[in-house]
Amino acid sequence: MLPDLSDYRVLIVPGLNDSGPGHWQTRWQVHYPAFERVEQDRWDRADLIGWSQRLTEKLQQSTRPVIIVAHSFGCLASVHATRRFPHVVAALLVAPADPEKFGVAHLLRDARMRCPTIMMGSENDPWMVAHRAAYWADCWGCGFVNVGALGHINAESALGDWEQGLQQLGRLRAVADVCLPSLRASC
Repeated sequence: MLPDLSDYRVLIVPGLNDSGPGHWQTRWQVHYPAFERVEQDRWDRADLIGWSQRLTEKLQQSTRPVIIVAHSFGCLASVHATRRFPHVVAALLVAPADPEKFGVAHLLRDARMRCPTIMMGSENDPWMVAHRAAYWADCWGCGFVNVGALGHINAESALGDWEQGLQQLGRLRAVADVCLPSLRASC
């Protein structure tokens, strides 16, 4: 079942090489045409500062409450960029890339999320195995869900609409719903 997200601006933040047609992020956009994808100039180049700046530009367009749905390197850009924006009310970080592999750990080690955040990691993810993801979830103040052996939780994982992810998104929405009235009053 698809959660009702009509009260929120949902930003899809893909990883390297974007999310193709079989990826759950793209499939979610089919079900939710209002979801906005954060586009990058160079999908083939992991540039934390550049990718964070693009997300920042999107976040500056509106103070409507935002839920972030990020994957892989997009998770790193999301953690780096969203802390300055109180209207980011929740984040789902899926299969984050290991900051150590990209030489950006020093920029992210003390980057605590200011909103309710769930990180989902896989036991056999080639970009960051579950125990490393759990370490980073702790650094960032996120809840952590070990999804088992799903690889990089992408199109190759053949997840379709990925019900488990939608359930976590629904849980985040429910938590954000509690905060929404006070956020609207302050806007």
